[in-house]
Amino acid sequence: MIRRVPKPWGEEIIFAHTRRYAGKLLRIRRGASLSLQYHRKKDETLYVHSGVVRVTLMPGARRRTRLMRRGQAIHFPPRTCHRLEGVTACTVFEVSTPELSDVVRLEDRYGRAPKGRAR
Repeated sequence: MIRRVPKPWGEEIIFAHTRRYAGKLLRIRRGASLSLQYHRKKDETLYVHSGVVRVTLMPGARRRTRLMRRGQAIHFPPRTCHRLEGVTACTVFEVSTPELSDVVRLEDRYGRAPKGRAR
């Protein structure tokens, strides 16, 4: 069963969700970004299918950014603070463990969830 979920940054298409993993397609609009966030349990691997994505990582209090293009992948273990931003319109595949709602948003330009609250 495929489920489309509109998001303020674009859309999320969940194409697989089992007890062991989840598969999603993220369509991120140019200039839009996901929250600066981490997951308590969820382990994610992202693969850029098209476009250019700016990835922000926060190891400790230091922010680092990196541009990723088609064919590049990145892995986020649980508790890795990260954000994705569409430099161009982009499509990203996400394969993760099945926890879909353990996100903790630290910053969000769309006014979702106060700091530190899981949603």
